[in-house]
Amino acid sequence: MEWKNIYRGLIMGASDVIPGVSGGTIAVLLGIYDRLIAAINGFLGKEWKKHLGFLIPLGIGMVTAIFLLANVIEWLFEHYPAPTKFFFLGLILGVLPFLFHKADAKNTFKAKHFILLAIGIIIVGSMAFFSPSEGDVIKNITGTTYILLFVSGFIASSATIIPGISGSFMLLLLGMYTTIISAISNLQFDIIIVTGIGIVLGILFMSKVINYFLENHYTVTFAIIIGLVIGSVFFVFPGFPSETSLILLSILTFAVGLFVANILGRVEYK
Repeated sequence: MEWKNIYRGLIMGASDVIPGVSGGTIAVLLGIYDRLIAAINGFLGKEWKKHLGFLIPLGIGMVTAIFLLANVIEWLFEHYPAPTKFFFLGLILGVLPFLFHKADAKNTFKAKHFILLAIGIIIVGSMAFFSPSEGDVIKNITGTTYILLFVSGFIASSATIIPGISGSFMLLLLGMYTTIISAISNLQFDIIIVTGIGIVLGILFMSKVINYFLENHYTVTFAIIIGLVIGSVFFVFPGFPSETSLILLSILTFAVGLFVANILGRVEYK
């Protein structure tokens, strides 16, 4: 078992609760994105047992973070949205040099790769112009609601495995974010199970698509991935706070994010 994946899973799970922060982005920052995609696809093949050592600890960390940290992250996002997002901005910007190094961009990137990188930036950056509302908690659960929860889970997980695109943000667009977060906080297992099935199937579907491109068009795919990650900077950036105390706190959390990114880069990209 690769037990250090528990802390990786904790970070990914915590980030997935925050609208605007992608679990796929965090996987890239942690240096495990291509391994994660390969492991998910390999789990469905003949050699599925060898991938359990990677996936089980990661899953434990993610589930633990979602259930134990959902309230904490929700509180931070509600009361200190700017400092919280500035921490993730520091994380993203701090690891970018390591991503370019992993892609060997200096030697492999040509004009078309930089064009694709720019397209990735535009795709995610343009999402910053959307301002979806959280919506009210759905209390009258019907058969149609369950179908919507399943579809929402499928779409959100398909999105979140793509770096730069937030699964939580997709839930906001679909108007299901508040209902699902409330269900997790209050342990409404019917909602959790239906949404969870959609999430699992969405991850399996999208991972197969991404795995094909990583195996057959690695440099092109990584150029797009880096573009998506850079684009998430515009999406995550909350603007500068108006209060001096929050500005100072945001600067501090941004610096902490840069520091953590440097540590992660040295550990995960060695």
